[in-house]
Amino acid sequence: MASVGMPESSPEYLVLPTMDSPPHDGSTIEVALLPVTGADGREQLAALAFTSVSLLVEAMGEEQPWAVLPAGEVPGALAGSGAKSVLVDPRPGVGAHQEASNG
Repeated sequence: MASVGMPESSPEYLVLPTMDSPPHDGSTIEVALLPVTGADGREQLAALAFTSVSLLVEAMGEEQPWAVLPAGEVPGALAGSGAKSVLVDPRPGVGAHQEASNG
């Protein structure tokens, strides 16, 4: 699984936005997936991940539920989700602004 935007020093933990508040019993959580266009021009699903809670809040707001996982466990945790890559520390609105500038 590819990681896009990973910082130079690998973080120990990653913060993943979830669809609901994570359960405390260790059961399955549903992470937020985003359709993105891959390098081959085809659409694929990507998971979002942040290197800190503050970056997640900056990008997605204070009300966004989230879960923290050790970075090395993220690919295994996403197995079966359909995610083909992980976008690390995505910035909101960058793609939309670039499209508007090109049109």
